Amino acid sequence: MSTYKYNLLLTIVFTTSIFSQQTYQPNWESIDKRKNPQWFSNAKFGIFIHWGLYSVPGYTNKGTYAEWYWNALNEDPTTAKKSRRERHFAITKFHNENYGSDYHYSNFKDGFKAELFNPDEWANIFKRSGAKYVVLTSKHHDGYCLFPSTEASESYEMAWNSVESGPKRDLVGDLTSAVKNVGLKMGLYYSIWDWYNPYWPKEQQAILSKGSMAVNFKDGIAKKNKFSDEEIFAAQKGLDKYIDKVMLPQLKQLVTNYEPALLFSDGDWWMDYKKWRTLPFLSWALNNAANKDELVFNDRWGKVRGKHGGYYTTEYGSGFADGTIPWEENRGIGMSFGINRIENIDDYRTDKELIFMLIDIVSRGGNLLLNIGPNADGTIPVIMQQRLIEIGNWLSVYGEGIYDTKQWIKDAQWSSGMIPSFTKNDFHAGFPIYEMTINPKMGNAVKEFWFTKKQNNLYVFAPEWPKNINILIKDVKTTNKTEVKLMGCEKSLPYKETSYGIVIDISSITINDLKSQYVFGFKVSNVEE
Repeated sequence: MSTYKYNLLLTIVFTTSIFSQQTYQPNWESIDKRKNPQWFSNAKFGIFIHWGLYSVPGYTNKGTYAEWYWNALNEDPTTAKKSRRERHFAITKFHNENYGSDYHYSNFKDGFKAELFNPDEWANIFKRSGAKYVVLTSKHHDGYCLFPSTEASESYEMAWNSVESGPKRDLVGDLTSAVKNVGLKMGLYYSIWDWYNPYWPKEQQAILSKGSMAVNFKDGIAKKNKFSDEEIFAAQKGLDKYIDKVMLPQLKQLVTNYEPALLFSDGDWWMDYKKWRTLPFLSWALNNAANKDELVFNDRWGKVRGKHGGYYTTEYGSGFADGTIPWEENRGIGMSFGINRIENIDDYRTDKELIFMLIDIVSRGGNLLLNIGPNADGTIPVIMQQRLIEIGNWLSVYGEGIYDTKQWIKDAQWSSGMIPSFTKNDFHAGFPIYEMTINPKMGNAVKEFWFTKKQNNLYVFAPEWPKNINILIKDVKTTNKTEVKLMGCEKSLPYKETSYGIVIDISSITINDLKSQYVFGFKVSNVEE
């Protein structure tokens, strides 16, 4: 090799190395320039796990979150909103009757034994569900860690992690190894807000969350109280102590020891990101994590949801319409993330509802992170296992039209009629997915088909088996290589192109060709770009 060619090669290698080793600064302008790793948008379906001390009582009033048990016990009913006040009274009554008013939340460590926890069994269930990633709550708002954390125990002045108490094992480490062994991505949830951490008392939290002015409610009347400089200084000092001695060391420990592919921050709404000082951590992780090229992070880092972050999140909502930004809807199979033992069969979404939800989200460019709430003994409730396996069975037939897909020119084809609109609350309190598909209100339009796209293949999902033997798919242009098939069936279906799109003849399909009971996917290959 000539000297010129050798030097040119070195220059290319050196230049490539510089660009591949982008350094991220602790500001959103720098961090937002990072392209989200493609694996996340390709995955489409993940499993969320809420598991901790709150799994021991496993209780809340229906429609609320059981993992907020400790907070609900301490809620001030004279200042709380109606929903939180109702939760406070329900949980307090349950707690006093079953444990006694003097029984402290920390005593649930004795009942959180995870004696039946089998991480390999969990991982196999997740694999069979068709999920591509898993996200475990390493620490929820109660501060209790499912990994060895001296910071947690020192700040609480008692064993406050799963290695020193309860299970006496590293639950994060055990599940991380099992999940990675079956070929799935492992993610970790971490709450930056620690409700009752002694380093940063609740009274100080209230001061900083409101700024220099705070609102107190007394006898139903809002009054503004100005805090003194000394009170604000003490609150800031307490926050700094918590961040420096607990939050940041724990976050760095998770990244260093477990190399999660995803970081799901939470508890962020309490203060803005400048007070939380999350940007220095994010830039550190993106620059130093051993697996930084695969590391994905969400938008919950201090009042920036839907504005900044690697991907955006919604919770028991409808998701985002804009698929140009990676996003994820997270929700439980029931109405609580942590196990709520009073939820019955009618409180759990059916496999049909969950599959409808998954397709609707994917058609709009999003991911579904579906939560399970294991029992304190480490078992996954059978109804939750069943739902996951049923989703996996459907994906085993139609997954080609889900994984690695992108949005088409439109997410759905609507029938004639008025297109309904729904709010986040419609999705949280109800479940309008059927109303927009198979059970519309009088005069309303429905989504006849959902669409996804991969390369030059179009995937068409019908919420129910079409009533006519000829179905019209609008706005599709074919090529001389186009072929139409029902997924899971090898029959080529006749079609003809019209000025509106293509008309597919499905008369040759028999009941024996159908591999599922609902939501049927057609593949239209080699369509015109």
